[in-house]
Amino acid sequence: MLFSKPKSQLGVDIGTADIKIVQLRPQNDQFVLETYGIVDVSYQISSKDSGAAIIQNAKTLKALMQKAKVTTNKVVASLANSSVFTSVIQMPKIPKGEMRSAVEFEARKYVPLPLSEVALSWSILEDNRVRLNKDTNLGSLNSSATSQVKNRILLTAVPNVVIDNYVSLFKQVGLQPQALEIEALSLIRSVLSKTEGTVLLIDIGAKSTSLNLVQDGYLLVSKNLNVGGDTITTSIAQSLAINFARAEQFKKDFGLNPTAAHQIPQVMRPILDLIKNEAAQLMSLYESRGARVNKILFTGGSSKLPSLKEFFASLGRPVELSDPWSRIIYPPDLKPIIAPFGNNLAVAMGLAMRQMD
Repeated sequence: MLFSKPKSQLGVDIGTADIKIVQLRPQNDQFVLETYGIVDVSYQISSKDSGAAIIQNAKTLKALMQKAKVTTNKVVASLANSSVFTSVIQMPKIPKGEMRSAVEFEARKYVPLPLSEVALSWSILEDNRVRLNKDTNLGSLNSSATSQVKNRILLTAVPNVVIDNYVSLFKQVGLQPQALEIEALSLIRSVLSKTEGTVLLIDIGAKSTSLNLVQDGYLLVSKNLNVGGDTITTSIAQSLAINFARAEQFKKDFGLNPTAAHQIPQVMRPILDLIKNEAAQLMSLYESRGARVNKILFTGGSSKLPSLKEFFASLGRPVELSDPWSRIIYPPDLKPIIAPFGNNLAVAMGLAMRQMD
């Protein structure tokens, strides 16, 4: 009997500062790295008519794929958390045939747009667990509430115009979209296992930061902050009256290292204090009902900031840097080259892994 070769899949992460691609092929419970690439972008695809941005990004993505020698046209792409409405809702167990109408009825309470203007999807999470959304008052949860048997459903609503923009982009490039999903789910797939308990996953990107509370591999809540690595670099540049490129190098060289020039860590602190305070508040609310966050895990292109782990250690939890390469098979001699890009490519890796789920 002949067995078909597992098909490769391309993960495309179109961020606010760059486009990242990773092509993987499944092999048992791991994945083989076939190619990857990163390129800067200056045109953002928004929730509005982004015709000019789509054309420019299509040209950039096509050139990147050619240079990386991509061999598949199957793509899974990420949607920025800020462009998607997500909630984890609780519903009584009902017959499968009645689920669609029941979910759509509940969705009207959470989605701030008419349902005719969004693509609505949902997935049932584990039963008998308290799942949280951004509107949940954790302090109001009590033992009687947690004992009720209900379905926990991850509700996702994407504006139709956003989907249309992505479909148009991939059509111009010659790719066949298999799925679109929020960045948080891709990150969970690439850097977490379902046996790590509750983890606060912090993704520090160029323009924004997301705080994702994850329990046993399931997303509980995702919160976005409009600060990121570029925000820090800009503050350094303004404080020291230097250009952006030099400030970026200072950030990478010194970070929060207490032995560095005094002014650099001090300039960075207000931005990182904002992220830390939001993390502390999220953990406190979650733990107010007797649960516990096991650790804090950092990912994203700006997560390699020197002394970042030590800065967040004051939250009283183990702090780690994610290793997205742990499930990837690649030539050993390639490690020195690709290792520094792991956290930049984490979302794209998770997208390319989606075929195994």
